[in-house]
Amino acid sequence: MTIGLPQMIADYFTADRQKSGDAVAACFTADATILDEGHTYIGRDAIRQWKTDSSSKYSYSVEPFSISTEGDRTVVVSHLVGDFPGSPVDLRYQFVVDGNKIAGLEITL
Repeated sequence: MTIGLPQMIADYFTADRQKSGDAVAACFTADATILDEGHTYIGRDAIRQWKTDSSSKYSYSVEPFSISTEGDRTVVVSHLVGDFPGSPVDLRYQFVVDGNKIAGLEITL
């Protein structure tokens, strides 16, 4: 199922599919924060490294299938399938947007 995503969030998922740390980092503000698997990554350099590391460690595909708003967050639920422990899984991507960039992202079950 295809859902309509705000452009900066669509750009994030496109960059993620490319497995490019540089492309993912470019979607974020300079001081953005990501919370994923109990770790916090602050700033584009840390975000670039986070994506580079996760992309080299696992092969996966992600398919967003639901979008909603919770307070100041845009929540996208996506189906992930890959060679990581617990696959397949549906994850909640909670985005905080600042203009045309992502200022925050929390990824949870």
